[in-house]
Amino acid sequence: MKPVLSDLSASVTELKKNPSALLKQASGEPVVILNHNKPTAYLIPAQTYEALMDRLEDLELGAIVRQRTIEKPDAVEVDLDDI
Repeated sequence: MKPVLSDLSASVTELKKNPSALLKQASGEPVVILNHNKPTAYLIPAQTYEALMDRLEDLELGAIVRQRTIEKPDAVEVDLDDI
């Protein structure tokens, strides 16, 4: 059984009735949407989603930096005046 990654839950029916009220009640925390008592989606505020995407981008850029640091000994030095 998969863990539910939220302290708040709502049914699909509740979501259809008033999604704005669910977000307000959640106070910025995710709400798991249940269909037949199984998690089918997570509802999060736009600000939380944007913060997650920023964090993911930071992690991806960090991985690129680490990889390029490993490759640095193979790099060819170039003087900007020569370009």
